[in-house]
Amino acid sequence: MEGIWLCFTVPFIGTMLGAACVFLMKNKMSGRVEKSLLGFAAGVMVAACVWSLLIPSMEMTGRDGFLRILPDIVGFVLGMGFLLLLDIVIPHQHLESGHSEGPKSGFSRTTKLAFAITLHNIPEGMAVGAALAVALDPSAGMPMAGAVALAVGMAIQNFPEGAIVSMPLRSAGNGRGKSFLIGTLSGLVEPIFAGVTILLASFILPLLPYMLAFAAGAMMYVVVEELIPETQDGEHSNMGTVGFAVGFILMMVLDVVLG
Repeated sequence: MEGIWLCFTVPFIGTMLGAACVFLMKNKMSGRVEKSLLGFAAGVMVAACVWSLLIPSMEMTGRDGFLRILPDIVGFVLGMGFLLLLDIVIPHQHLESGHSEGPKSGFSRTTKLAFAITLHNIPEGMAVGAALAVALDPSAGMPMAGAVALAVGMAIQNFPEGAIVSMPLRSAGNGRGKSFLIGTLSGLVEPIFAGVTILLASFILPLLPYMLAFAAGAMMYVVVEELIPETQDGEHSNMGTVGFAVGFILMMVLDVVLG
């Protein structure tokens, strides 16, 4: 029960603590710090996709050859497609972008930024939920420690992400309290989608390998569509690359050593 509680709460707490940086830092985050944090978040997510989701998905099949990787291929493609669909149908605006994406709407820039942040956090919640569902299945052979390690990794990744969210909102003219609230609420979608994923998994246990790969595909979409381009845009792109390496190594250590 303690492991389940940690998986649901720790990632959200990471986002909240990161968003609280708006009370401690200046109105604008330096370019070097922002690039480093974006790269770090991307590195954690890529490592989580490989070590916490795709490899366990293959191990669960119990088959050899092409059938061993079939769930990874199918789930990964569906996960990428799911985020692509949300990207198309939901009006949103990325933090560094001067124009909106998705269908036209009368929403304010702050609301569209919040939608973009929510899209970013959906696959992270799905990933934790899928890993937890596997850990709760006695036949899967995945220890609860693996799901907790992923949740801790997401929390570490969510700390800089919360700061990346709240600080630009503050720079855009929002108050510190409002920026903190939006940054914090952006993480609320993670435990919600973690719970939804677990509920779905309880009805379709044979599809758990596909669900792990689905979460990996959704997370990778965010990395390729948003995080990597932002780390390489403008100055200090090398800091984004260094941050990526640090995040990848840290998440790999967490999963292999603790999981």
